[in-house]
Amino acid sequence: MIKEIEINVFADRILDQTFILEICAKKCGVKTTDIDDLIYIKRSIDARSSRPFFLLRIHVYLGEKYLPPSSIHLTYKNVQSAREVVIIGAGPAGYFAALELISLGLKPIILERGKDAQSRRRDLKAIQQDGIVNPHSNYCFGEGGAGTYSDGKLYTRSHKRGSIQKVLQQLVEHGSNPDIMIDAHPHIGSNKLPGIVASIRETIINFGGEVHFNSQVVDFEIRDRKLYSCSTVDGRVFVANAFLLATGHSARDIYYLLEKKGVRLEAKAFALGLRIEHSQSYIDTLQYKQSIREENLPAASYSAVSQINGIGVFSFCMCPGGLVVPAATAPGEIVVNGMSLSRRDSPFANSGLVTSISIEELEAHGYKGTFACMDFQSKVEQDMFALGDGSQKAPAQRVADFVAGSLSKDLFNTSYIPGLISAPLHEALPDFISERLRKAIKDIDKKMRGYLSLDANVIGTESRTSAPVKIPRDKDTYMHTEISGLFPCGEGAGYAGGILSAAMDGQAVARAIANHLS
Repeated sequence: MIKEIEINVFADRILDQTFILEICAKKCGVKTTDIDDLIYIKRSIDARSSRPFFLLRIHVYLGEKYLPPSSIHLTYKNVQSAREVVIIGAGPAGYFAALELISLGLKPIILERGKDAQSRRRDLKAIQQDGIVNPHSNYCFGEGGAGTYSDGKLYTRSHKRGSIQKVLQQLVEHGSNPDIMIDAHPHIGSNKLPGIVASIRETIINFGGEVHFNSQVVDFEIRDRKLYSCSTVDGRVFVANAFLLATGHSARDIYYLLEKKGVRLEAKAFALGLRIEHSQSYIDTLQYKQSIREENLPAASYSAVSQINGIGVFSFCMCPGGLVVPAATAPGEIVVNGMSLSRRDSPFANSGLVTSISIEELEAHGYKGTFACMDFQSKVEQDMFALGDGSQKAPAQRVADFVAGSLSKDLFNTSYIPGLISAPLHEALPDFISERLRKAIKDIDKKMRGYLSLDANVIGTESRTSAPVKIPRDKDTYMHTEISGLFPCGEGAGYAGGILSAAMDGQAVARAIANHLS
């Protein structure tokens, strides 16, 4: 017999397995010796009361033992001599598509413009410490994509895309902490992700797939509305009957190449704004109502939203106990993002604070055509760079000064390693964005007292929230609406927004490719 129960446990007892066993036995009306297994199904934190507690959903096994699910590795086949599918991009969409193809008996050949996860570290150090941006190896490009050196957040609202549990189990089988299977808001951490990504690569290769780094795709051969081959920067040509395109939201060169080849694209609305950084102790006190965070409670997070004249302003990619990092993909631009390690033990908390930007709104400001949103995005990033000293130092302003419209005499402490430069972001941002953000901060401060504070900075600019271009595909076949053999996938095509949704989209497209080839 299996009974599903829910119990509440304060943080000081959450690691006391004997205590939890006794609570479960009492809730089920049995003795502790009658319980064969306790399996956590979901773990979350309820911080609404005066003292936060963990809410545990548990399966209690009585008279039988828990049987763990079969390893997904058992579904993989040796595909060394199987039909080939070219995957362009080694991010979550590309790698999880490759695993799915292997389980379906097809051979993935992955072409990645950047380096493997370990080798990327040198280029991240160069951008952090020397302001040198490698356009092919940075926080966005390279093995694992933008997710590898991020917080590794694993929650999504896209529950209909596919099996979330399958993706999580695959991550666990490749080295992730099993806690991601039960946490309400799971994350891995950028110190753990590189090893997990490398393990996935090893699985792909061990079962007959191929992974090629430093292999930027620079050309497509399209004849009679069918994609026949792609060419890499070193002159190699890859021919296949199916190409899965998963290049991420920042591969502007791919968008230009597709347009040049006559592939239909569409402008896509996105969001843009700033990254806001507070002390983690402030967020902890705000959420947990404790001056000092209780042991065993994780660094607190938050979600903020405001409506300004009917247009949304919201927090994005919130990183508790995290760091602000430089995410530019080309020289001459400033882009910031957030990341955190698995322990989330930085004294800072940061989040994007962005506003929705529609195609119609940009048209009113003179940006038109397929690349309207991308051109606007690029212009703002270049304007931010112009505020600095030619390095990756980012323009910043104390939050209260940004709202008041005054230049900050000095700035609050920051986790951003390249450093900050005081700049009038309220003037540097386009007026319609600056106005919305400033009003939203005042509105959010009514719900989160202290959010509008001198002891916090806004940093420019948070602009890579999603792809500014969409590559249309058929809703049933997942193939481009006009080009046979081309399967747009993941964030770069406009069909995902994070590690989990990209991975599930990769799996779905892989299955569609298998149907197409059969």
